[in-house]
Amino acid sequence: MTPITKIKKKLADPAAIFIAACLLAGAGAATLQAFSEDDPIHYSKTTAHDPVAALQDRIDRDQIHLTYEPQRGYLDSVLKSLKVPPSSQGLVFSKTSLQREHINPRKPRALYFNDDTYVGYVRGAPFLEFASIDPKLGAVFYTLNQDPTGKPKFNRQNYQCLQCHEAAATESVPGLLLRSVYPDMDGDAIQSGGSFITTDQSPLKERWGGWYVTGATGAGHHMGNTRYDDEDRPDQTDFASRANLLDLSRYLKTSPYPRDTSDAVALMVFAHQQRLHNLITSTNYFVRTCLFDADVQLKRAGALPAKIHETTETRINGACEILVRAILFCGEFQLTETIKGTSGFAEEFSARGPRDGHGRSLRDLDLSHRLFKYPCSYLIYGEQFNALPPEALECVYRRLSEILSGKDQSQMFSHVSNDDRAAILQILRETKKGLPKNW
Repeated sequence: MTPITKIKKKLADPAAIFIAACLLAGAGAATLQAFSEDDPIHYSKTTAHDPVAALQDRIDRDQIHLTYEPQRGYLDSVLKSLKVPPSSQGLVFSKTSLQREHINPRKPRALYFNDDTYVGYVRGAPFLEFASIDPKLGAVFYTLNQDPTGKPKFNRQNYQCLQCHEAAATESVPGLLLRSVYPDMDGDAIQSGGSFITTDQSPLKERWGGWYVTGATGAGHHMGNTRYDDEDRPDQTDFASRANLLDLSRYLKTSPYPRDTSDAVALMVFAHQQRLHNLITSTNYFVRTCLFDADVQLKRAGALPAKIHETTETRINGACEILVRAILFCGEFQLTETIKGTSGFAEEFSARGPRDGHGRSLRDLDLSHRLFKYPCSYLIYGEQFNALPPEALECVYRRLSEILSGKDQSQMFSHVSNDDRAAILQILRETKKGLPKNW
């Protein structure tokens, strides 16, 4: 049996599809994925067109002014200008960020997000932190000094942020990172305890270590709200007494923050969203690089690049299949207890629609058995998804059509019932712009 034959026999696994796609091109997956500065990406040299860059342009043109206030600096004004809801607030007390010396269990870092922008605030720290999603570059990182000035300047950060935010945990592209750790009494991660990368596939018992969590999770215990005084056996801690917390007052003074919550539902949505942002970026980079490499190879061979080489098509299909499975929540952790938040985030999030003629939306939450009522990600509406190369969009739409129409009844998609498929298909037909005509 040849190496390629062995690879093809493993294609039922999504990770194997991606690795196989790389091996078929004669390179290792890790090598192909660490390419943000190579042709044709040029991450650091490319001008960003993300929401933070757009806000800076408006500031420079005197179309908008940020307001500085003594307690939180520019935070409130920035959240309003970027349309980031304060209800999305999540509080992280582990020392796992750039401004770690300012973070402790009494002064946690606050994170806020909408569909394409993430904002980090640390009390008393010199700057605000931002990750903003560019349609083609993925996550772009900025800081904003917390000093009053006439025209605040967002400073793009590359190398310093990418030391952590371009790694295997971010799909090896500039991306987002959500970690769960065992924090000691001061908030330092206990290295011997290890850590978990949190996604929508993570069981609750591995989530939110080093985070405060407010809301009801029933018997679904998590690692949040917990510090460890036994560094030799942090995993032996009883988490039950710290679950279902509605009030943070026994842990910290919340008045310096926009909200007094660290909403469980917001954290659930965050876990899904950041992973899918990374996968869209990874697919974008990979497909663009495949096409670039094919173009170079065909020109060297003296042929015109009029047709995608069969190997290139195989590689593209493999990468897109992983993205399709993430969009449809394959492997999602199934809930056994109802999750309830405390900040109003769930209601605000769902209200943003769009809705079909039956009043249904991909933003409708379930929270009893799974995260969303209809297992298809709302990020399919976003600019980042729409900016995928045409070859990738064609492949993703084709596969979604096959699955949602019922043509593909493979076990991988058995969690999407026939009723779910029909509902998702109708919602997309009525609300998603740019669908292929054969939909």
